[in-house]
Amino acid sequence: MNGTPGSVSASEAPRNGGARHGGVPADDGPVPLRWGAATGVGSLPGGDAREAARAVTGTFEDFPYLPELPARGPGADMIGRTTGLLAEIYTRVEPSGWRIGDRPGRDTRRARSWLGEDLDALEEFAQGYEGPLKVQAVGPWTLAAALELRSGESALADPGACRDLTASLVEGVAAHLADVRRRVPGAVPVLQFDEPSLTAVLRGQVRTASGYRTHRAVDRQVVEGALRELTALAPGATVVHSCAPDVPFALLRRAGAAAVSFDAGLLTERDEEPIGEAVEAGTKLFAGVVSGTDSPLSDPAGSVMGVRTLWRRLGLDPGTLTESVVLTPTCGLAGASPAYAHAAQAHCVRAARSLADNPE
Repeated sequence: MNGTPGSVSASEAPRNGGARHGGVPADDGPVPLRWGAATGVGSLPGGDAREAARAVTGTFEDFPYLPELPARGPGADMIGRTTGLLAEIYTRVEPSGWRIGDRPGRDTRRARSWLGEDLDALEEFAQGYEGPLKVQAVGPWTLAAALELRSGESALADPGACRDLTASLVEGVAAHLADVRRRVPGAVPVLQFDEPSLTAVLRGQVRTASGYRTHRAVDRQVVEGALRELTALAPGATVVHSCAPDVPFALLRRAGAAAVSFDAGLLTERDEEPIGEAVEAGTKLFAGVVSGTDSPLSDPAGSVMGVRTLWRRLGLDPGTLTESVVLTPTCGLAGASPAYAHAAQAHCVRAARSLADNPE
């Protein structure tokens, strides 16, 4: 893997008279990625790509992302959207879910069309932008757990199918990143892999098609190796997101993730040691501090109280909080009302400002 943690190659850094966003000069070596203070997870309610892009770029001026709009239907959902990125692997919708097929059909074309629509909208509203720009795809293990083979069984049951999916995802995401760089030349793409099923895969908790058994746990080294292939696509600029409990922080750090995105409300004491080790190793934390569904919003200072408490329990310098933490909703906002989704994202920005003003 090329580059250093927290950096991107000089070829990926935006240039504007030889300078990057924030006035950091570009050179021939790795350029430190300047992370924004807050961003979204990925999905939003509604189906208007231009409205979503306008809202995201207007709210997260220092760290926008490519919105996902699953309400449009199959192909705009998390799994379908990612299958549209796959290289030489095609899928179709069955009553039981997404299934691997022999050739590209209507469902694959629809997924690609919606992604193109979303990219067109982002390109329009991100003109002239320089800085980190996050794009999301489902990670290889959640994808393997969700996709069915032609037999109807999960791809997770077939190690060869898992390897093929990973290779296809690597090729497809690489092309996607190149397209994003072409459309928004000043952006440094930050690549987020959604892995909500990762802990279940590691523990052998993913159910078979019959529902009576579970698939065997996948070896941790195999899981780590597949993830490492994908984090190598954006060295120092890859996030792995899981809104499930017991996020494997240490494994993700070893796999090359520059940041781990999680629901801060699900942390327990057993998470503290691996989180502390990750922070000391330079891993960023994308802390989900605002509910992903309609809920009362506390004052911004209250939203980050748990983050400040965690820092004290770990014995970390409060002055490093803003360098190490990016604030987000706990998960995607597809299940929220449009008004709440807008308010929740704006609240993350205000909470990040509160954290910067008073890290103690």
